[in-house]
Amino acid sequence: MENMDWKNLGFGYYKTDFNIRSCYRDGKWGALEMTADEYIPMHMAATCLHYGQEAFEGLKAYRGADGRVRLFRAEENARRLISSARCLCMAEPPVELFMEAAERVVKANARFIPPYGTGASLYLRPLLIGLAPRWASNRPRSFCS
Repeated sequence: MENMDWKNLGFGYYKTDFNIRSCYRDGKWGALEMTADEYIPMHMAATCLHYGQEAFEGLKAYRGADGRVRLFRAEENARRLISSARCLCMAEPPVELFMEAAERVVKANARFIPPYGTGASLYLRPLLIGLAPRWASNRPRSFCS
């Protein structure tokens, strides 16, 4: 990252070393899994494709003048993602899980956090997506109001 022009980064996708995932199965969230894989395999009948079961947030990690890394209002992002999940009738990730995932992925990608004073930050895009296939006899519930 020594050759990165931090002050002139465009807003877009830049591959980092790791992302972190957790799957909701059998009524509970699984362990956090760190991976370098950029792809998410899914069934062609995944609910995110057919019923729009997808929600995302965006938060920033940045370095302070003291060199310490901070997440900007991460708990608020977690609460908004929970609210979105509730509206989409999806499993709600606990705030603690969200925070642990954000902190772990930021630490794993620390070399992508710009130096203080550049005006840049590491942008995280936590997301929930429905990957389970749904058949006509097993449709998701109606969207919440």
